[in-house]
Amino acid sequence: MKRIYLILIVLVAISVSCTKNFEDWQKDEKHPAVVPGEMLFTHAQKALADQVASSNVNLNNHKLYAQHWTETTYTDEANYDLINRNIPDNVFRVIYRDILKDLQEARSIISGDATTTPEAQIAKTNRLIIIDVLEVYSYQRLVDIFGNVPYSEALNIDATLNPAYDDGMMIYKDLVVRLDKVINTLDANGGSFGSADIYYGGDVQSWITFAQSLKFRLAITIADADNATAQAWGEAAAAHTFSSSAQDAKLVYEAAPLDNTNPIYQDLVASGRKDFIPANTIVDFMNGLNDPRRAAYFDLNEVNEGEYVGGIYGSSNAWGNYSHVGTMILDATFPIQLLSFTEMEFYKAEAAARGWSVGGTALEHYEAAITASFAEWGIEGAADYIASEGVAWDGTTDWKKAIGMQAYLGYYQRGFEGWTTYRRLDWPTMNVPEGAITTDGGVPRRFTFPVNEQTLNADNYYKAADAVGGDLMETKLFWDKF
Repeated sequence: MKRIYLILIVLVAISVSCTKNFEDWQKDEKHPAVVPGEMLFTHAQKALADQVASSNVNLNNHKLYAQHWTETTYTDEANYDLINRNIPDNVFRVIYRDILKDLQEARSIISGDATTTPEAQIAKTNRLIIIDVLEVYSYQRLVDIFGNVPYSEALNIDATLNPAYDDGMMIYKDLVVRLDKVINTLDANGGSFGSADIYYGGDVQSWITFAQSLKFRLAITIADADNATAQAWGEAAAAHTFSSSAQDAKLVYEAAPLDNTNPIYQDLVASGRKDFIPANTIVDFMNGLNDPRRAAYFDLNEVNEGEYVGGIYGSSNAWGNYSHVGTMILDATFPIQLLSFTEMEFYKAEAAARGWSVGGTALEHYEAAITASFAEWGIEGAADYIASEGVAWDGTTDWKKAIGMQAYLGYYQRGFEGWTTYRRLDWPTMNVPEGAITTDGGVPRRFTFPVNEQTLNADNYYKAADAVGGDLMETKLFWDKF
C-alpha cells in the first residue's frame, strides 16, 4: 500500500509540473500573437507599394487599363474582364485587410505604448499622425477605383459586420479635413518611425510635404465636379508640395530575398513568364513624337529591325514579335512611386490652366513636369523634345489634350495614374479592343463592387450600386464629369 501511495504522489507531482505554465508550451515564438506597432506600419507600407506596383492580373489591371501594356496569350484582362479572376474582391481585400487593418492595429498598439520623456511623446504622436496620412492615401485609392466605399463604418467589426458605403465626395472632404489636421500637428523637429519607415526613414518634414502633395492631388481630382472647393484646397497646398524628385514618396526594393524585390521582377523575371509586352497604344504615341524615353521604357526587338513596335492592345500577341518591357524596369530593385514631383508639376500645369493661383504658369509647370520625367528615367534631350512638333505648347489652348497626353506618357509604369488621367481629362484617345466586354468597347471608368458584397453585405451593396448610378464598369465616378 505504501508503494501505491508513493507512486500516486510521484504521478501527481509529475502532473503538476507538466501542467504548470502550460500556456507557455503553446506559444509559437516564431509567430507572435502581438507584434510592435512599428512592424505593422512597415508591413502596411510594403503591402501598399506592392499593390501599386504589381502587374499580377489577379490584383492590379491598371497598366492594362492605361494601355501602357497589353497581354500576349491570355487576353481577358486587357478586354476588361474583371469577374473571371474576382479582381475587385482581391483589390478590396488587400487594401482593407493588408493595408488599412494593419494601420488600424498599428495605431491601437502604438497608442498604448508608454513614453517617459517629452521627446518620446512627440515621436509617438508623430507616428500616430503619419499612420493617418497613409490611411488617407489608401482611402483615396479605394474611392478612385470603386466610387462609394465603406468608410465611416469600415473595420469596426465590434459595431457592424455589414458596413455602409459612404458617398465618394463626402469621403474626399473628410480626407482633406484629416490632412489639414496632419499638416498642422506633425512636429518636424521630432522623431517618428526611424528605419521602420521604408518610404522616408522617419523624416517628419517629408511626411508633411507628402501630406500637402496628397491634398493637392485630391483637389485636382475633383476639379470638374466642384471647382470652387478644389481651388481652395489646391491653392492652400500648392506652395508646400514637392519641389524636386528627391522628395518623391517611393519604395526602393531590395535585390533579395524574392519577397522584397519589385513585384514586376517577381511577375516577369523570377516567374519566367512572358505574359506582357508594351501596348501599341503608348508605343505608337511615342513613335509619333520621336520620344527619347522609349529607350528606357521599352527594349528593341531584333525582329523589328531597330523599330519600337507595341503589341495590338487586347489581342493575342506573340511575345517574340514585339518590343519588350525595358530592362531598367525589370531590375529587382526598381522603385515604385506612390506620389511624385513629376505628378505635382502636371497637376499644377492643369491647375494654372483652370485659373488657379499656384505659383507659375501652366506652360512653366507643363515643361517642368516633362523635364522631371526625363530626369527620372535618366534620359537627355528634354529641352529639344519640349520644343518639338506635337509637344510644344503655348500654355493657353486645348490644355486638356496637351497636359493629358504628356501626363499619360510621363506616368509609364504608374498605370493607375495613367488610367485616372484618361478618366479625368479624356486624353489620350485609347484603342478599342475587339473582345472588350464593356458595352461601348471603351476603357472602364471604374471597378465594379466585389461579388462577395452582393451576398455578404447585400443591403448596403444595392444601396451603393444605386447611389453611384449602377454597378457597371461604364458608370462614371462622381469626379468624372465629361
